[in-house]
Amino acid sequence: MFDRRRWIQGGSLLVAAGWSLRSYGWFAEELTRTPAQTEGPFYPNKLPLDTDNDLIIINNSITPAVGTITHMHGKVMDSKGNPVRNAVVEIWQVDNNGAYLHSGTNNKDKRDGNFQGYGRFLTGLSGEYYFRTIKPVPYPGRTPHIHVKVRKGDKTLLTTQCYIKGEERNARDGIYRSIRDPKQSAAVTVGFDPLTGSKVGELVARFDIVLGLTPEMD
Repeated sequence: MFDRRRWIQGGSLLVAAGWSLRSYGWFAEELTRTPAQTEGPFYPNKLPLDTDNDLIIINNSITPAVGTITHMHGKVMDSKGNPVRNAVVEIWQVDNNGAYLHSGTNNKDKRDGNFQGYGRFLTGLSGEYYFRTIKPVPYPGRTPHIHVKVRKGDKTLLTTQCYIKGEERNARDGIYRSIRDPKQSAAVTVGFDPLTGSKVGELVARFDIVLGLTPEMD
């Protein structure tokens, strides 16, 4: 279900970029919870055969998706900073042409067949997750974003969206602006920064997900 080889490779890239996946630390004070956001109408209505954490390459294809490669990683935690293990993190987003992996997407005829469009990853003891995807692009009516859902068993713990720090379209996006708490707004707005040492302009984005304290997390 999950490609551990790519997870290890991705982790090595992030360490090389100066991002230690084990350096999050523990927190004495309660963290800002990641705000819930709408799932939207385009959660895949038919999951692809390949649902691993590498959205750039589908199965054994040698043709990568079009777009700026982004290594998205983070940690799923409760509000005290404790890792949430055995949680499934799902992401889905439009391709570089602004098309979703959904039969109802407005421009499905332009969809990049080499972009997986959806992926998932199971957190381990440390609560960490990792995806290789593309930098999100805008489409009519929306600022660039990546949809994120966290599940555990048959329970959905959170559905939210991740946005690009410094993106001017954020200020005009109704869903982004619906977050009234500045701290929560900042929690879903992350830097998409150059990956140190990359010769093809890859980016790295760290998105930590903070959930409320619930018994189901143990």
